[in-house]
Amino acid sequence: MKGFFKWFRNEAKMKRWIFIIVIGILLACYGMAKLLIEKQLGINDLVKIIFSFIIGFALVIIGNIFMQRRTLELLVQETDTRDEAKEGQVKSLIFNKKVYDEGPNIVVIGGGTGLDSVLKGLKKYTNNITAIVTVSDYGQQATDSRKILETLPLEDIRNSFSALSEDETVMGGLLNYKFTDGKLKSLCFGDIYLLAMKELYGDFTVSIEQTKKVLNITGKVLPVTLDEIEICAELEDGTVIKNKNKIPEIVTDKVSRINRIFINPSNCSPAPGVIDAIEKADAIIIGPGSLYTNVIPNLLVKGVAKAVKENKGFKIYISNIMTEPGQTDNYSLSEHIKAIHEHAGKGIVDYCIYDTGEIVPEFIRKYNREGADLVEQDINKSKEEGIKMIQRNLSYIDGEFIRHNPDAIASSIIELICEDLKFRDMQNDTQYLMLNSRLKKTKKQLKTTMDKKKDNKNIKVKNDRKVKSKFAKKYQDRIVSIKESDEKAQKRKQAKTKLEQNKQEEAPKKRGRKPKKIIEE
Repeated sequence: MKGFFKWFRNEAKMKRWIFIIVIGILLACYGMAKLLIEKQLGINDLVKIIFSFIIGFALVIIGNIFMQRRTLELLVQETDTRDEAKEGQVKSLIFNKKVYDEGPNIVVIGGGTGLDSVLKGLKKYTNNITAIVTVSDYGQQATDSRKILETLPLEDIRNSFSALSEDETVMGGLLNYKFTDGKLKSLCFGDIYLLAMKELYGDFTVSIEQTKKVLNITGKVLPVTLDEIEICAELEDGTVIKNKNKIPEIVTDKVSRINRIFINPSNCSPAPGVIDAIEKADAIIIGPGSLYTNVIPNLLVKGVAKAVKENKGFKIYISNIMTEPGQTDNYSLSEHIKAIHEHAGKGIVDYCIYDTGEIVPEFIRKYNREGADLVEQDINKSKEEGIKMIQRNLSYIDGEFIRHNPDAIASSIIELICEDLKFRDMQNDTQYLMLNSRLKKTKKQLKTTMDKKKDNKNIKVKNDRKVKSKFAKKYQDRIVSIKESDEKAQKRKQAKTKLEQNKQEEAPKKRGRKPKKIIEE
C-alpha cells in the first residue's frame, strides 16, 4: 500500500493522468448508458452519444500513454543520478544516458585537489574519463597503514575515486577512514580495500579498473606507473633534493629557484592502459596542481609525454590560480608554461585556460601571509610559447581556500569540443546535441551564481599587479592599505631578527657559491 500511495505524490506527476483516464471512462459510460436507456434517438442524441464515446476513449488512450511514459521516467530516474534525472524527462534520461556512455574520451593528468576539481566537473558530461595519477611516496615517510599492509601510496587514487563517485563526501569519508582501535587500528579502509582487490584479481591495474564497477563510479583511475619512484629537485645553485617535503623549505632557505625536476628511476615504465588511454583521448587535460610535484612528474614517465604530443585531440593546461611557496614563488603564467615545455618539450600543450584573477583582497592577504600570491597573467609572453589562451572565471571561495570551480573548468573544456564538432558540421550529432544542451545549462547556473555574488557585494577583484578588471578601481584603496600594512609588519620583523642576530653572532660573511650538495632524508 505504501508503494501505491507514492503514485499520488506531487513529485510523481501521476494524478493528472489518472484524473484524465477517469473522466474518459465516465464519458464513455455516459454514452453507453444513454444508448441503452433511450427508446428513441434523435439526431441530437446520436451526436451527443458519439461525441461522448469519442472524447471518452480519446482521454482514456491519452491518459494511458502519458501514464506509461511517466512510469518509465520514474523507473529510469531511480537509476540515473545526474542532474537531468531530477527533471524527469524521458528524452534527457534514456537518450542522454546512452550519449553519456558514448561521450568524449577525456584524460586528466595531475594530482591533488586540482585534479579532483576537474574530475568533479567533467563527470557531468561523459562517462569516458580517465584520471592518470602518480603513485609515489615522493620521499615521504610511509604511513602506518602502508607499512603494515606493504602497499604503494594510494592517497591520490582514493581521492580520484571520491571525485568520480555519486556522493563525493560519503565516498571520501569511507575510503580515507582510519580505524582507531582493535586489530585494525591505524589502518586505512581504502588501503585495505585496494589490497583486497589486488589479491583478488592478481594485478593492481586490473583491480583499480574493476573498482569502477564495485563502487559504481564514473570513469576510471589509472596509476601513471607501478614503479615506486622518487621525485627529485635540482636547484639553480646545484643543490639536489631527494625529499619532496623538504623542497619548499630548502628553496626558501637558499633563496634559489628550482632548475629542474627529475624522477628516480628515470626509466620507469607507464602502467598498463595509460598510453592507450592517452592515444584514444579526444581531450587531454594537464593540471591544475603543484607544478613540480603533481603535474610535471607524470610527464616524465617513459612514453607519456611522447603519447601526449602525438595525440591529435585538444591538449589543455589548466593554470594554477595562486603561486606555491617554495616551488613557484613569483612565477608568472608564462613561467609555468615554460617549465612544462622545458621538462616535456613543446607540443605538449595547445591551449591554456587561466583565471580572471578577480578575488576578494582579504583572501589574497591570507595567502600572502604564507608566501603565495596570484599568478601574474603575462598573456603576451605566454602566447610566445605557442599557446592559445582562454580566459575564464575559474576561481571560487571554498571555506578559507581559493579553489578552481569544477563547473567552470568543465564547461570551458566541453565548449572547445562543441566548437570543434560544430566546425566539422556535426551540429546534428547526438554527442553535440547532448554536450551543447548540458553546456548551456551549466553556463546559466554559473551566471546565476555570479549574479548572486554581485548582489551580496562579494565581488572578486584583481591584484593591482595583474591585468586590471572593472572591479579593481573599487578595491584599489583596500588593496594598497593591505599591502602597506603587510610591508610595515614584514620590515619590523626583519629589523627585529637582524638586531637579535647582531647581538648573538658575528657580522655575516659574504655569501659565495656553495659547492654542489645532495640533500637526502
